[in-house]
Amino acid sequence: MARSRAKDYDDKRAAMLHQAAQVFARDGYDRASMAQLAAELGVSKALLYHYYASKEALLFDIVHDHLATLVEAVEAADRPEAEPEARLERLVAALLEAYRDADAEHKVQINALRLLPEADQQRLKTLERQLVATFADAVMRLDPPAFAADPTLLKPVTMSLFGMLNWLYMWFREGGGMSRGRYARLATRLLVSGVRGLD
Repeated sequence: MARSRAKDYDDKRAAMLHQAAQVFARDGYDRASMAQLAAELGVSKALLYHYYASKEALLFDIVHDHLATLVEAVEAADRPEAEPEARLERLVAALLEAYRDADAEHKVQINALRLLPEADQQRLKTLERQLVATFADAVMRLDPPAFAADPTLLKPVTMSLFGMLNWLYMWFREGGGMSRGRYARLATRLLVSGVRGLD
């Protein structure tokens, strides 16, 4: 008979993922060992292996949970029927809010996803593509004729927006002169102004 999970299994797993992400982000995935992770998490190696059979499995779940959270937040915020600029700002704000307290996870996604086996990478890239597709649709609706006239513009314009957002963890500090909401408005206006300049 299979052993039932403890009631706090999911909470412990989430805490482990967050702490492991901080270690991977600080020291690099390649340099961190399961023994080091167990020590820094304050658990035995046996308990860590109870949750994760390998460092690779741990990395996959860190990135998967992070991307799934981003997709869920953005999909919940999306209003395709809204005025295009307002819709895009909602999406940007939702993404930036989902990034809160997830700097380590985000850094691990950017730097270590490529170290996973190809099949695992493709599973995670499916989530990335889902996220990008929502934003690409919102960007396209800012000026459908411009993107219809040159469809090759949509991907670089959309990825330029992600460029503004994905590196937020490098410089943004809570309580500084720029709030997340204010930066969402700024990034949206910069993107909208750029799209309008395409004509």
